[in-house]
Amino acid sequence: MKSLNLKHIEDLRIAQIIDANLDRAREGIRVLEDWARFALGRKDLVIIFKDCRQNLGKHHLKIYKESRNFITDKCTGLSHPEQVKRNNVSSIICSNAARVQEALRVIEEFSRDHNQNLCKISSEIRYKIYNLEITLLEGESNYSRLKVLKENNLYCITIDTDNLLEKINSLLEAGVKIIQLRCKEGKDSDNIKFALKVKKLCDKFEALFLINDRVDIALATQADGVHLGQDDMDIKSARRILGFSKIIGVSANNEFDIKKAIKDGCDYLGIGPVFATTTKKEKVPLGIDTLNSLTIDISIPWFAIGGIKQENITLLKENNICKVAIITDLFNSEKPKEKAIMIINSLTHEN
Repeated sequence: MKSLNLKHIEDLRIAQIIDANLDRAREGIRVLEDWARFALGRKDLVIIFKDCRQNLGKHHLKIYKESRNFITDKCTGLSHPEQVKRNNVSSIICSNAARVQEALRVIEEFSRDHNQNLCKISSEIRYKIYNLEITLLEGESNYSRLKVLKENNLYCITIDTDNLLEKINSLLEAGVKIIQLRCKEGKDSDNIKFALKVKKLCDKFEALFLINDRVDIALATQADGVHLGQDDMDIKSARRILGFSKIIGVSANNEFDIKKAIKDGCDYLGIGPVFATTTKKEKVPLGIDTLNSLTIDISIPWFAIGGIKQENITLLKENNICKVAIITDLFNSEKPKEKAIMIINSLTHEN
């Protein structure tokens, strides 16, 4: 294995290429690392990115840095029209992942004859970045979906009723951004066909489409996520199937179940029933005081559910409860669109 000699023009150019690409790779990794850290809160990913940066930094030898000023780079400042099109997080993630991968490939090629350790490390990190890019994109999709959960206060859950698709369309026209489809009855094949129609509507209105209980149907229809009850599949298994891009919500009505769901990685909670409800006749209502006590330290989005109607929205808001899930009061309404508009306005505006 030969050593570089900066007095030789070819070696000088190789050192300069490696120096520039080590900087380029580490800068790109830092962009990805900061998104994982500040936006996604993924400590596991931050540790991996940081380790990659430190490994490359450790092999950024003095001879590479000394090569910088020997030859003037006449291409400094050149840009490409595609660079100005990075107007969303996904494009930033993809462009910086590509930047890192390309830089590492250059380093591999030019370090092979004189620095096999750097060549090997560059190759290993390059393959890591391929997988990390996918993980970040999944996380960004989850981030975008969570943004909808955080910014919207009305969560609509379907029941079996006549003209269900038309009613869902009316609610979406009213501004509803979260629809949960319950697939309790009927054949799976029919439920999937109907779910695909609902998904198409939700996509049209840029609304979240969630499936109740059925992880398999959520996966088959490419839903935005699934809502699980305490007797359904556990969160960790659902996450392994759906991945980190999808939303997983959980029903809970006591401190133990709430803490466990959060620890296991759920994205939001449905807590109740707050009031007596025909949907869950066997459940004892929590009441507002108990609900406030259970939710005082919750940092993820949560929705009050159970017996919630337009008539008791004011009472809930007076007790600082502004995110609600509603079922029968909307889907049994003769004018679901008008009612949804009034409820959204009530939840959004001050009393």
